[in-house]
Amino acid sequence: MVTESSSTRLRITGLLASVAVSALLLSACGGGSDAPAASASGSASAAAAVEGREVLLEAQELTTLDQQIAYPKKTPAQVSSYITTLEPGQETGWHRHRVPLFVYVLEGTVSVEYDAGVIKDYPAGSAFMEAEDIWHNGTNKGDDAVRILTVYMGASGAKNTVERSP
Repeated sequence: MVTESSSTRLRITGLLASVAVSALLLSACGGGSDAPAASASGSASAAAAVEGREVLLEAQELTTLDQQIAYPKKTPAQVSSYITTLEPGQETGWHRHRVPLFVYVLEGTVSVEYDAGVIKDYPAGSAFMEAEDIWHNGTNKGDDAVRILTVYMGASGAKNTVERSP
């Protein structure tokens, strides 16, 4: 038999459960606001750790030089990934990317000089979207090898990397 007080408790429990589920869904979806998603060092990382995954980038919209990420549109999508190793003192050579490129530094620190003279250092654990259509050169200035995972989000027939002519 359900009494008035147990019925009230059931309604309150149901209401609290609904609020808790709604809060979890909102936080998982970014809270429904236009505010940027939390960084990997923020609360998103703590929530991800509970789920057994680590957030590298989430809802990234800009490249490392604050350009809007633009995907190729005229041909079918094509994703390619590589691990590049730079020995101490080795450089990538000046090049640019015409497609979005996700980069994750696995080991060491890579120093990237961009055409405008901007230099950025990315230590192991850094994840970023590389600048699009901007000439740049990566260098290992350290004493140990640098290993970098690159994931190109290109298109069939589109060159992922263009080397600068001497």
